[in-house]
Amino acid sequence: MPSFYEFFAGGGMVRAGLGSAWSCLFANDFDPKKAMAYQANWGCNGELRIGDIAALSASELPARADLMWGSFPCQDLSLAGAGAGLRGARSGTFYPFWALVSQLEFDHRAPRIVAVENVVGALTSHKGQDFEAIMRTFEDHGYRAGALVVNADIFVPQSRPRLFVVGIHYSVDLRDDLIAEAPVPPFHSTGLIRAVERLPADLSDRFLWWNMPTPPLRNTAFADMIEENPTGVTWHSADETNRLLEMMSSVNRAKVDAARRAGRRMVGGVYRRTRKDEAGEKIVRAEVRFDEVAGCLRTPSGGSSRQTIIIVDGQRVRSRLLSARETARLMGLDDGYALPRNYNEAYHLTGDGVAVPVVRHISAHVFEPLLGFEAIPDETADRVA
Repeated sequence: MPSFYEFFAGGGMVRAGLGSAWSCLFANDFDPKKAMAYQANWGCNGELRIGDIAALSASELPARADLMWGSFPCQDLSLAGAGAGLRGARSGTFYPFWALVSQLEFDHRAPRIVAVENVVGALTSHKGQDFEAIMRTFEDHGYRAGALVVNADIFVPQSRPRLFVVGIHYSVDLRDDLIAEAPVPPFHSTGLIRAVERLPADLSDRFLWWNMPTPPLRNTAFADMIEENPTGVTWHSADETNRLLEMMSSVNRAKVDAARRAGRRMVGGVYRRTRKDEAGEKIVRAEVRFDEVAGCLRTPSGGSSRQTIIIVDGQRVRSRLLSARETARLMGLDDGYALPRNYNEAYHLTGDGVAVPVVRHISAHVFEPLLGFEAIPDETADRVA
């Protein structure tokens, strides 16, 4: 049975994606509220350590893990080139994570695979210097590495592109069939290709183009995720929905009118944007999309990042916030996954997580073949919707 350490674990969505055929040796998160959700879903078996990763030492990590995963915080990398990047207090936790890898190497317990996940802004943050630092860190610690850009919308109806960097320790044999000779879409995006081209030659020459197959077409839509009787949120009044419609430009109101004529229930995501009107004055507009995909879930900050949905069923138009359960479904979690009762806490948990079926796909087509395990069928993964 393959084993793993999970850092910045949140509610254990990586654990859900890896599935029951993997053994969790150690998990860590700084947030006690997320840790409660982790324990509610995975039990209190002693593997979860709550606290700052910088305070951990390798002596606290048992055995030797096959995989060490780190979904380090993205806030300093989210705005390409504008944030603090890897020098920031939050995204800078990338380095204490690697300090543990270094200690494990010294103990002759280096994980066979190290994987990190973050926003795609990491590719361009500080003109590519942060991505170079990430790749250099893998190289300096004895790992040959490559990257994948995976949008969760391939698996679930949520637009959520993320960067996954996967490194294999030099002591582990690398199968030729797992590496492509050149970038292959869709997981080697134009942005990733450009970022690799900007790397110094010693890094770009050794970059691994992981050969991961494209999954079958997704058979679920945004509307399939929606609850008729949600908990934690209420439907807007008719007046509130009308005010939302009044905030739309003629172009966006036309989208609602088209949805009325569709002959079936249509679910759209509504986003508030600051735009300039005809006089050049800044106003807040409500913009809607009916493309069967939710926008990227983000952690709520003062309510501004919580998504509003609009449901059009003939001439009937309703609106409300996404429910916590709907956000969990959009992350690929099944309805048996226990969420915090507090709405903001639940939204924060899911908005900070990793889409479960993305992890399952990477595990089945990269991790498990690298480790010499037969690909574990997707249906064996725990908590996958």
